[in-house]
Amino acid sequence: MKYMIIVTLALVAALFPAKSKAQSPADKIVGYYLTFDDETGAEKSQVQIFKSTNGKYYGNIVWLKEPLKNGKAKVDDKNPDKKLQSRAILGLQILKDFTFSSSDKEWSNGSIYNPSSGKTYNCYMNFESATKLKIRGYIGAAWMGLGKTAYWTKEAALRK
Repeated sequence: MKYMIIVTLALVAALFPAKSKAQSPADKIVGYYLTFDDETGAEKSQVQIFKSTNGKYYGNIVWLKEPLKNGKAKVDDKNPDKKLQSRAILGLQILKDFTFSSSDKEWSNGSIYNPSSGKTYNCYMNFESATKLKIRGYIGAAWMGLGKTAYWTKEAALRK
């Protein structure tokens, strides 16, 4: 009898395997990314990319190498909207509304906000390697070549 129960359990396990915890290709982008200063190449900030309940991908600044300016928290002082110029850079959402294209293996149809200039650009993102994310911000259409590319490095955890 004991043998029959074991055999039955083994058959059930074989027929109904545990749900896979494999990450979908679209969710590969979820995580923390180190950004770099365009001019010096030094570490600048860390952005957390996450999937929203609407199925789109967003990114917030969660760490700053230099969080203070003149002894106070850095604010979005370059924003063209005067009402937003006092909001903190730390916690600021800079990536918005990205969707994943499995055929192109990229996240697109979103935008990126640059707090250093106060400008927002159309944007797409894709992986150059397992830990190197290419971010391309542009004006107009991507094929026009009017834009800038940055590379962010994927990190395992939130910096402190």
